[in-house]
Amino acid sequence: MSEQPHAKTQTFSLHDDRDQEMKRILSTVYQALREKGYDPINQLVGYILSEDPTYITNHKSARALICRIDRDELMGALVKTYLGID
Repeated sequence: MSEQPHAKTQTFSLHDDRDQEMKRILSTVYQALREKGYDPINQLVGYILSEDPTYITNHKSARALICRIDRDELMGALVKTYLGID
């Protein structure tokens, strides 16, 4: 019996979807902070270290968006990305 070209099993990874969602949220928050004249990196670091959402502007619902990300999960993803680990 020969294998059909499209018979390969597809894989699903919730982790990959979550990483993409975090990236989308961070990009939106970053842009909102820039638009309001803040230094986005400093503001995001302040938020990550303190988990105080007042570091993030309400512009474009950025504060509500950043609160959808678990801080520990975000820090883990950032370290993995920095180290180039999948």
